[in-house]
Amino acid sequence: MKSKNRPVIAGIGEFLWDMFPTGKKAGGAPVNFAYHASESGAESYAVSAVGNDAPGEEILGLINGIGINHLIARVDYPTGTVKVELNRGVPAYTITEEVAWDYIPFTASMEEIARRVDAVCFGTLAQRSATSRESIRKFLSLVPQESFKVLDINLRAPFYSRGLIEESARLCNILKLNDEELEILKEMLAIGAADNRDACKRLMEACELEYLILTAGADYSMVFSREEVSFLETPVVKVVDTVGAGDSFTAAFITSLLKGEALGEAHRRAVDRATAVCSVAGAWTKT
Repeated sequence: MKSKNRPVIAGIGEFLWDMFPTGKKAGGAPVNFAYHASESGAESYAVSAVGNDAPGEEILGLINGIGINHLIARVDYPTGTVKVELNRGVPAYTITEEVAWDYIPFTASMEEIARRVDAVCFGTLAQRSATSRESIRKFLSLVPQESFKVLDINLRAPFYSRGLIEESARLCNILKLNDEELEILKEMLAIGAADNRDACKRLMEACELEYLILTAGADYSMVFSREEVSFLETPVVKVVDTVGAGDSFTAAFITSLLKGEALGEAHRRAVDRATAVCSVAGAWTKT
């Protein structure tokens, strides 16, 4: 893939209000990804849906104010919310069902963006409903063959299954997961591996991936290509919360790769951005 000064990147899926004990913040992994891709120098787009309601109006006002390009449809379902509880900065989520991002419609504008993106990020969560699953997969089918299709697996019980994971893995060429999600996949897919490095290499081969990203919280992260592995310890930082840290990591890494940076340098930029996000409240605070 040729390097680009300003690659075109999209995140498609959930867009919602994270309801913290201290108040609400806009979020959703694909939109967090689009935000941080933009902050890293990409022309990025958030693709989702919100309701025809006051929370939808408010969250659109916020995304417009920050300046994130978006294709956010208005639909006749309530704007999504997630209750977030923090334990020493680590979030636990209660995700409302039958909300707007479960009903993302496919539009002509989405088709236009899909045909010219250099990378798109999607997950398993927004595929919990048939409507959004169909729109996401149609978008992916139109993405240029040489572009990155990033599956940020983002497992949130009970909204995943072995079938969904296997189908999604066939649609991507880059897989991003954390160490807890890797343990789930090792058991679910019967990956007999001596350690996480070996398990990731086996996933790379089984899924025919170009890259695999593994984050392990405060300990380390690893990025695998077909030729090399980059390992970095996580810098020590006073954590406010980790919401959006993984999304920012993925966005910075993908944007840096598309700009022509080597794997190790792209990895370092990703670690730096995720570390900065952990030191502030919420996923969208400028770092």
